[in-house]
Amino acid sequence: MKSHKDLTVYKTSIDLVVAVYNLTKNFLVDERFGLISQLRRAAVSVPSNIAKGAARNSKKEFIRFLYISLGSLAELETQMEIAGRLKFISENNELKEQSIYIRRMLLKLIQSLKE
Repeated sequence: MKSHKDLTVYKTSIDLVVAVYNLTKNFLVDERFGLISQLRRAAVSVPSNIAKGAARNSKKEFIRFLYISLGSLAELETQMEIAGRLKFISENNELKEQSIYIRRMLLKLIQSLKE
């Protein structure tokens, strides 16, 4: 791996950030400092931690940051569920599928780094 930018999981998580920003543009203005902000921060945290981990000096540190990315992804999924229950988004949106795909990629990357 030359750079974190070569990782499919990084590229896909950047796509997720863009999708979250586009989705939250249509939320109520009242949610600007609430759910919108939290959704966006959690989404941005996923590729950011992949990049931070890849820049570290050891596999162990990289794995640690990948686990942080997984935590941010879980946070994002929770916030999407809340947004769905509040009827801000549909329950069956493609962001859910994208986050599941990213989680699988992160887990496989962690597994490959541990071997």
